[in-house]
Amino acid sequence: QVQLVESGGGLGQAGGSLRLSCAASGRTFGSYTTGWFRQAPGKDRDFVAGISRSGGSTDYADSVKGRFTISRDSARSTVYLQMDSLKPEDTAVYYCAARSGILIHPATYDYWGQGTQVTVSS
Repeated sequence: QVQLVESGGGLGQAGGSLRLSCAASGRTFGSYTTGWFRQAPGKDRDFVAGISRSGGSTDYADSVKGRFTISRDSARSTVYLQMDSLKPEDTAVYYCAARSGILIHPATYDYWGQGTQVTVSS
């Protein structure tokens, strides 16, 4: 099993940047494909970005492509989501998730963090 803890959320301005971190417990974090999802009030939870176990492959939702970057530091068992050119519609609770399979998206993720709020003001 793996436990995930997100951090780095908060208030950002339109056009600005925020970086989210997802710290994982366990020495086998490198065995997990990792993704970021988000859920806005009254909406479904949506895939945002994902990264393969090696970090060599990534995938992004069209809505964030070119603005968000996912990366991982296996030595620190941490995955990051760099969010640039923020928009008010990026406002949501962001969740980190992990799965043992190799598929990034669409896929069922088995482990989830508690979420971190991101609010973008116009």
